[in-house]
Amino acid sequence: MELARATNRTVRLRNRSALLSRLFLDGPLTRQHLMRSTGLSQPAVSNVVADLIDEGLVAEAGVAESDGGRPGMMLRVAPRYAFVVGVDVGETRIRVELFDFAMTLLSSVEYPLDPARTEPSAVAGHVLAGIDTVTARARVAPADVLGVGIGVSGVVEQGAEAVVHAQALGWGRVPLERLIRAGTDLPLHIDNGANTLGQAEMWFGAGRGARHAVFALVGSGVGAAVVTDGAAYRGASSSAGEWGHTTLVYGGRSCRCGARGCLEAYVGAEAVIDRYREARGGRAVPGADEESQLAALVEAAAESATARRVLDETAGYLGAGVANLINLFNPERVVLGGWAAMALGDLLPAVRSAAGRQALRQPYEQASIELCRLGVDAVALGAATLPIARLLAAGGVRPARADRPRRK
Repeated sequence: MELARATNRTVRLRNRSALLSRLFLDGPLTRQHLMRSTGLSQPAVSNVVADLIDEGLVAEAGVAESDGGRPGMMLRVAPRYAFVVGVDVGETRIRVELFDFAMTLLSSVEYPLDPARTEPSAVAGHVLAGIDTVTARARVAPADVLGVGIGVSGVVEQGAEAVVHAQALGWGRVPLERLIRAGTDLPLHIDNGANTLGQAEMWFGAGRGARHAVFALVGSGVGAAVVTDGAAYRGASSSAGEWGHTTLVYGGRSCRCGARGCLEAYVGAEAVIDRYREARGGRAVPGADEESQLAALVEAAAESATARRVLDETAGYLGAGVANLINLFNPERVVLGGWAAMALGDLLPAVRSAAGRQALRQPYEQASIELCRLGVDAVALGAATLPIARLLAAGGVRPARADRPRRK
């Protein structure tokens, strides 16, 4: 009897997860659409949907257009059921954003960072201040926040508490989760920023429909998230995807990680600006920060042969890096994201051409190379989906309040 009850409970949770996930990713949908897309029977769909409506996770969203038969009622996730916070811990700024359950942006705030002084305690302080700010502006009570997702540079070692290794920032085994948890009792979910960007693009952007894809994050630094057969590939200790620290030129330019010739030392925003400065005979690049300096380079390329040459070289280096991804992982799509990739978006045709010259012909012809569709918010948006992914996998069952971390 106990085994039968356990089995029935498992099946019901699996059905709840399947239906809730479909509504979250593809809604609004009718019950008939849910039956067709999940393969569940009409009674199973009706019973589970009724429970989800009673619990406030799902709401009716009007009558569907009739195709000749009886029109069905559209269903969607209930936007006010819960709220999530997404955090992008970049190398030049921290972006904190608040979303409702339908992933509508409600509030956001940014804090600039000095790349030379990215102290873990300061980062934790900005994250905590950002959480308080965005929830207060939107008048959202902490009890209504499902969780906080955080995308950060470097290798995120998962365990009882997430620990971050980021050589480029001078971080070694930084207990970032512990630092942030000291100031909040909200559930925390920490991952590499390229992974959160990849999840956002898989769910809502350029990765939708793909089973095999690579999402390249190009900002001050460079990283990648690899998706194989619909699942993220993380490697033995979650360090898979450190694409920026693959060797492009043996014995080449010094990289912030301590090695030489890394891809990041040629196509990361800091490196591109530095190469432009060197090409200008050491003269400073106009602009107060990396974003304005990279924009100045792009603008100058219309009239300056030097600037044009630096951008052409950057497209070639980036194309070679993309070719390596194609040869190694045989993806359907390579998606370039991050603020620097967006700023250099006009280079995409040249990047594709360079990748075609370097990659093996057959996998290159099967792959598309695209810009991300979610823009500079992709990392924070993807981070915000981390607590939602946990909820969807659990069939919409939230952990008991007593099981959630408490403020220390």
